[in-house]
Amino acid sequence: MSRNPVEIIATERRETGEAPTTTDEGATSTGPIGRILIVEDEGNILEALSFILSRAGWDVRGHGKGSDALEEIARLTPDILVLDVMLPGRTGFEILADLRARPETRNLPVLMLTAKGQTKDRDQAMSLGANGFLTKPFANTELLDVISSLRESAAASGD
Repeated sequence: MSRNPVEIIATERRETGEAPTTTDEGATSTGPIGRILIVEDEGNILEALSFILSRAGWDVRGHGKGSDALEEIARLTPDILVLDVMLPGRTGFEILADLRARPETRNLPVLMLTAKGQTKDRDQAMSLGANGFLTKPFANTELLDVISSLRESAAASGD
């Protein structure tokens, strides 16, 4: 029985304790649409997001800790950041505030994710400069629609 590349990578990452990353299996012949970094500490959610977005043509990278997320963002220079609110080490809100304070990441499109879904979380994320907000669980099409909208907005603004 053959397994898809994402499943193989995710299994290998689980065995070594690393956050899963994905291949560009959804990329077109000209390459991936762009790079998305997902900062999410729950492996199953990271794996699912990676699978959905890579199938849509994105080069997807994953990171599981808030404590050094800013360094990973600087290293990978993603086109879009998907950022969980509750992370070990630092919250997504703290990371977002730091991103917006830095000239090099001020305009980085950021989609915030949360399991709580409270209005105050959405309001806080948007006031800190998030470009989008999704409450877990969400539909695959909802995720893809928001990511597409973020990409279009960034292209229109020239970022």
